[in-house]
Amino acid sequence: QVQLQESGPGLAKPSQTLSLTCTVSGDSITTNLYAWSWIRQPPGKGLEWIGYIFYSGTTAYSPSLKSRTSISRDTSKNQFTLQLNSVTAEDTAVYYCARYNDWTFDAWGQGTQVTVSS
Repeated sequence: QVQLQESGPGLAKPSQTLSLTCTVSGDSITTNLYAWSWIRQPPGKGLEWIGYIFYSGTTAYSPSLKSRTSISRDTSKNQFTLQLNSVTAEDTAVYYCARYNDWTFDAWGQGTQVTVSS
């Protein structure tokens, strides 16, 4: 059974770069056809897709966040990482990593709260 676990700082200052890592167990991030995703939920709002890194290493990002976002991976550790640059208070959210498979997000991490504040 696949498990995902987010890790990273819970607090960031405005203009800093936020970096979060998702560690995957029970599956390989290079398994054919899967995409490994970052999703967030700001307080009082719905889920927002941030981007994917596909099993092949190709990435795709939300147009609204693309200029500030980078997703990378370390296949030796079975991890993938989100970097979000120039954060503001609007980036305060619970951040989730998830597996995208067959048109659905079928496995999720528990989520990690990130607060942007000076």
